[in-house]
Amino acid sequence: MARKQSKPKGPPQLHELESEVMEEIWARGESSVREVMDALNARTSKPRAYTTYMTIMARLHSKGVLDRRRDGKTDFYAPKLDREQFMATRAAAEVEGLVAQYGDVALSHFARQVAQLDPARRRALQRLARKA
Repeated sequence: MARKQSKPKGPPQLHELESEVMEEIWARGESSVREVMDALNARTSKPRAYTTYMTIMARLHSKGVLDRRRDGKTDFYAPKLDREQFMATRAAAEVEGLVAQYGDVALSHFARQVAQLDPARRRALQRLARKA
């Protein structure tokens, strides 16, 4: 039986451009908007405007994903969580949300997925779950 849907806790889900920006910031550490823009635009056939990146990074800051520090007229952004911490926290929030919304139905699907895994991978996941 479905349960009342609750908003998952933890960092927000990232949209495509937000993910691209975060991957660049995780790779670089603290970065300015211009540094992120230059790096991402160098890898695309359709460059985006400075204001697009400025808006995305300001939005990530307001969502609590990035810290912001001002030096003169330049804002520098740094991730609040490293990539692994972010992913673990997001995964936990998603699973919690699915279980809160769908209860045992969600758990049965998780159990079925785990049962279909290669035995070595299943053992590795069990070890990982014991550490958590």
